[in-house]
Amino acid sequence: MNLLIELLAFAVAIGVLVVVHEYGHYSVARLCGVKVLRFSIGFGKPLLQWVSPKTGTEWTVAALPLGGYVKMLDERETGTGSIPAADLPHAFNRQSVWRRFAIVAAGPVANFLLAIVLFALVFATGVSEPAAVIATPAPNTPAAQAGFEGGETIVGVRTGHSDETEPVRSWSDLRWKLLGATFDQQRVVLAAKDAHGISDFPMDLRGLAEKDVDDDLMARLGFEPGGGKLTVAGVQAGSAAQQAGLVAGDRLRAINGTPTDNAAAFISYVKSHAGVPVTLQVERGGRGGHTAGALEQITLVPQLQRDAATGQQIGRIGAELATQVPSIDVRYGPIESLRLGARRTWDLAVYSVRMFGRMIVGEASLKNLSGPVTIADYAGKSARLGPAAFLSFLALVSISLGVLNLLPIPVLDGGHLLYYLVEAVTGKVVSDRWQLVFQRAGLACIVALSAIALFNDLARLIHF
Repeated sequence: MNLLIELLAFAVAIGVLVVVHEYGHYSVARLCGVKVLRFSIGFGKPLLQWVSPKTGTEWTVAALPLGGYVKMLDERETGTGSIPAADLPHAFNRQSVWRRFAIVAAGPVANFLLAIVLFALVFATGVSEPAAVIATPAPNTPAAQAGFEGGETIVGVRTGHSDETEPVRSWSDLRWKLLGATFDQQRVVLAAKDAHGISDFPMDLRGLAEKDVDDDLMARLGFEPGGGKLTVAGVQAGSAAQQAGLVAGDRLRAINGTPTDNAAAFISYVKSHAGVPVTLQVERGGRGGHTAGALEQITLVPQLQRDAATGQQIGRIGAELATQVPSIDVRYGPIESLRLGARRTWDLAVYSVRMFGRMIVGEASLKNLSGPVTIADYAGKSARLGPAAFLSFLALVSISLGVLNLLPIPVLDGGHLLYYLVEAVTGKVVSDRWQLVFQRAGLACIVALSAIALFNDLARLIHF
């Protein structure tokens, strides 16, 4: 069933993105007076075909739905003699350089506009997100060094030398603000509220952008969602947890005296203490003969096991955990939603370009590239989480598609745009000979990137 959901979500996502991208080319071509011969969704054998009586455009839905194209009237493809004289003014190659530029750029621009609309829709309809409450940070992390103890609610961020504090409304909002500050190599001041009021916590994020971002940025900074309840959802037979008397429903309050309200931090601590006794403070949930609400101290020894994903020896107690973190309903008005949608789209596009640039110069890992398998996996996961998650995922992929197509690589839209810029500056069209050379080089780049992305997909599946 999960596989079916993933395939359907992937098909819907790719179908929507391709239609929007190609319709961008189509609509601007029509506005510029260019005759469009075919609008195809997918490649290969046509499944559906019809011709518009008004425009003469052939609309096609093909068997392989992994792309699409818009075919315009062009003398370079048909030969001068095969186009009637009356149609020559409507040929793509007869248009001015700026009209050709606009037609080609319209595809990626349509993807960005779609992302803005999708994000705005999510912001306007509202979504429940984790509140910006942090768990106890791991020792020696930037969060711990800044003075965070856990339980604080971050309410604002001030970056660089700015005197203006931007409000933080949710965990997602905090993450994006810290991500932008990290890439901009800035100092930040976080305004956080606790039982004693609001305090400032300065953090220096300079230098962190040089590291790989394979791991979550927030975890590396020492931030994990907190303020919630960490409970035992199940216990494995014969495990250390069962032998110590843990039962489903128990709430874990502290480990070795350190308060704990986050599953990731708890698991990380247990992994690093294989064979070493640890003491848990447990609030009983009223199951297994225990009195509800009673606090008990339980000592257990994490069992040494081999991690199948990494091959390393780690500690495990054999308990399934569940975290219930405080959430907040985030909702904005229509105008503010559009503004935030545009801002989020811009931030993600800039982030994508910077990340790609860092991969080229070796400052970021090529493992960040993802292919169709990973996209299908996340499409299915986001679809199961609900409409807001799926729309946000769709917006993210739409931005990625827009950025990818704007890269100055021949065979992509960005490569053609580069040709037109050269033509606009020099007044001369890039020769067919050089276009062929660049096209072969660009095709090699695309094949290489696709191979790396596919390898990363397979590596994630088999934990290679």
